[in-house]
Amino acid sequence: MANPLLADTPGDTHLLLGNEAIVRGAIEAGVQVVTCYPGTPSSEVPDTFYRISPEGKYYFEYSVNEKVALEVAGGATLAGALTMCTMKHVGVNVAADPLMTLCYTGTPGGLVLLSADDPGCHSSQNEQDNRYYARIAGLPVLEPATAQEAKDMTRDGLTLSKKHGAPFLLRTTTRVNHLRGAVEFGPVPDPGKPEGFKRDPSKYVPIPVFARPMHVALMERLEELRKEAEKSPYNMVSGSGEFGIVCSGISRAYVADALELSGLKEKCRVLELGFSNPMPDNMCLDFMKSVSTVLVVEELEPIVENELRVLAQKNCLDIEILGKDVLPRNGEFDVTMVENVIRGMVGEPLKTACDTFASELPLRPPNLCAGCPHRGTYFAAKKVFGDDAVYSSDIGCYTLGILPPLQAADFLLCMGSSISAGGGVSKASGQTAIAFIGDSTFFHSGLTGVANAVFNNHDILLVVLDNRTTAMTGHQPNPGVDKTVIGDNDHPLDIETAVRGLGVKEVRKVNPFNQKKTLAAFEELKAMTGVRVLIAKEPCPLFTRRVYKKVAPQIAYVADSCEGRFDCLDKLACPAMYKDGDKAAVNPILCNGCMLCLQVCGHIKAKKRGS
Repeated sequence: MANPLLADTPGDTHLLLGNEAIVRGAIEAGVQVVTCYPGTPSSEVPDTFYRISPEGKYYFEYSVNEKVALEVAGGATLAGALTMCTMKHVGVNVAADPLMTLCYTGTPGGLVLLSADDPGCHSSQNEQDNRYYARIAGLPVLEPATAQEAKDMTRDGLTLSKKHGAPFLLRTTTRVNHLRGAVEFGPVPDPGKPEGFKRDPSKYVPIPVFARPMHVALMERLEELRKEAEKSPYNMVSGSGEFGIVCSGISRAYVADALELSGLKEKCRVLELGFSNPMPDNMCLDFMKSVSTVLVVEELEPIVENELRVLAQKNCLDIEILGKDVLPRNGEFDVTMVENVIRGMVGEPLKTACDTFASELPLRPPNLCAGCPHRGTYFAAKKVFGDDAVYSSDIGCYTLGILPPLQAADFLLCMGSSISAGGGVSKASGQTAIAFIGDSTFFHSGLTGVANAVFNNHDILLVVLDNRTTAMTGHQPNPGVDKTVIGDNDHPLDIETAVRGLGVKEVRKVNPFNQKKTLAAFEELKAMTGVRVLIAKEPCPLFTRRVYKKVAPQIAYVADSCEGRFDCLDKLACPAMYKDGDKAAVNPILCNGCMLCLQVCGHIKAKKRGS
């Protein structure tokens, strides 16, 4: 039986995650090629495509990074394939180079780029607003606010992209990606085969003589797309009253709830922008002429606000426009915040925020999982180098090594930066630099850093934390894995072979749960100079259970002879361990049987699971 997301059952209604709705929308459009690099909050989109790919009629790949993903997608759409490429917001930074050129060449097969933004930094290093990329590149933008719109806008974005030969940006935010809602299905077409590439160098090879007219063509396409925005069902006006509200993305949901709860619907007229770039100037102008004051509700940057201000100034409108002077430019909004700003605009008393007990809850900082092999690597590194080394970290769950007692992350820039930035510290200051990078991040953007370090003779110790999967974003495969959730990887790349091929001569491999060998390897590499690599290889315990179907046969327990010094907790901070009165104890349910604690404290013992 076909997965419901693939079934041709128009009229059926399913409760879907926003990310699942995006998958369904692409299938309803007849998507033929899907590429990605996973990253929260977008990860469930490619994961769902991957899970159902054995039954689907599309090609799917986890690309090695976002730039490669968009380049593969770009080639596919130039060959006539209806294509989707997915990533999180910072991934677009990596993909920006091909993105700018694709807007010039156009996308004859149709292409939608999903950018999942993350206001509030739930799982990201910044809050960037990728609507700016749309303005820089010349990308039309669709911004869903519901699960139904996530499905419909994906479908329509692909359709419009093919119609106009222009790539579309589907801009979501965390709350849209992870909401759940009822989604009514439409028909599923047979995607058929792509038409194939049609040679036309003047359209697809942007050397200067061709790039100049390509830019003119891009601007002409944007004006045609502005006409689409003017008539788009995703741009709508509702309500009446002298006060106006313009909103886009998830802010539309906040505004709807705020007006419902406050009873101020009769006083406010609302313009919702779901197709937000190019701006439907005529619609916006007519709206501003119908009200005395406009409040712009948009998370992060004042993009719509500034464009409305320019439109009002050009047309000599006497209107008050409120935006980031009354709403924050950082973080997520909530309904109470939006309601109070609306109340302030219309002259109603503000609503008192409900008291909650959230501030009284104990803090629970994120921690490496029980049995995580990275704990053993960090413990050994700190034991050998202490605070004498500078620890350059990277993007992954291993960044949690920042927390006490391990404290093995001193700075972080972006994916792959641990090697390059660590080398920069070493070259500039002469300090000992240790770079930590995960296996997935190594293949994503670590290879060039290694090449650069060898070429420029950096003095750096690179530690590759190889846990056999892309653990942080949900156990997606990377080029180095041997198994995935749907089967074996027939072409695994070997990290040791890769670094040796890049010119690294000193390479060691250890299992970080063998502390004696790990400590010895660190000591040996400490005595050396230049670029040297330690590969700490041991599968993520969650991945081991899920894919390898293995459970460690032993668990740890604290012997009666424990003297209550709590060395095990103070040195390892394993979440399976806790204080039980004046002694340490181990939770047998959480214990993963890694036995690292046995090598740290003589009062920890092992016993067979279940005994």
